[in-house]
Amino acid sequence: MAHTFEELVEKQRAADQAHATVQALRDQDDPRAYETAWQAWRDLAQDVQAAIIEHAKEQSTMRAGVELDVKKAVRHTE
Repeated sequence: MAHTFEELVEKQRAADQAHATVQALRDQDDPRAYETAWQAWRDLAQDVQAAIIEHAKEQSTMRAGVELDVKKAVRHTE
């Protein structure tokens, strides 16, 4: 499945939000909630990486460059 750059940015935003949730739950006394949030973050992060790899192959460009561009786009729109 082809992913547009905008889709990659949205996927990265979702992963970043999930990571923020994990960080917020880290010091809470709710290991179940933390584990659930951690798994969600892990799954979203894996999805982002897979989509970036696929996009880079489709565009015949380096994965690291695509990842950097995505992260820059996420940071500059927040």
